[in-house]
Amino acid sequence: MIDTHAHVAATWEGAEYPGGTAGVLARAAAAGVEHVICVGAGGDAAEMASAVACARTFAGVSAITGIHPHDAKNVDAALWKLVQEMCAHPEVVAVGETGLDFHYDSSPRDVQVAVFRQHIQLARALHKPLCIHTREAEDLTLQILREERAEEVGGVIHCFSGTCAFGLAALELGFYLSIPGIVTFKKAGEIVETVVQAPLDRLLVETDSPFLAPIPYRGKRNEPAYVVETLKKMAEVKGLSVAEVERATNANAVRLFGPRLLAKLAPES
Repeated sequence: MIDTHAHVAATWEGAEYPGGTAGVLARAAAAGVEHVICVGAGGDAAEMASAVACARTFAGVSAITGIHPHDAKNVDAALWKLVQEMCAHPEVVAVGETGLDFHYDSSPRDVQVAVFRQHIQLARALHKPLCIHTREAEDLTLQILREERAEEVGGVIHCFSGTCAFGLAALELGFYLSIPGIVTFKKAGEIVETVVQAPLDRLLVETDSPFLAPIPYRGKRNEPAYVVETLKKMAEVKGLSVAEVERATNANAVRLFGPRLLAKLAPES
């Protein structure tokens, strides 16, 4: 299994992993998770650096770096230079998570838009895919992706929880949809219908650890080891075996993130 989006290098108060990063990765490996993509997207360089360090330290880990839309207000020339440097590292398989979050509006909307565009331009310059976060901004997200020619590099709508129409439109732009543990919830919104309609070769799976633990772990700190519960639900919805969905989502992750990911799939002895 491949968890394509997890925050395993950083900690949040009350959400620390027992045994730290080494402990959570060991439990993931014991559960059959062969690769974890560690996301570092805070409001300064520290979280980005921690994700890159995690990918350099642990076999079977890659990184994604960028500035989360919540923290777009922190981006100045100096921080943006660091973003460019971090995203250029060979351990980094995608640029992000970037996008728009109009639910919390932690950063002014015009600033979010400007920084989102910067990330897309950077991804195109580096020839790396994008990791997109979007909440209550579906139409504008699609508009910006089109205007900035994001289809040239593609990417993933991470933690997909939007409308089915948005998901299908993102697929038309060449993006993948990454399904989180929300799909196991009783009130999963349109995620289940999106999984039904989306081609299997365009779906990924993630935990977004330490958030959004799937049933039967809902309400607890999430971990990459729990990604199997999301795979089980996706298999049920698709009418396929878990093994079939696992093989497909693994192949999709390698196709999207390329040789950088493939090279890390054979753990060092």
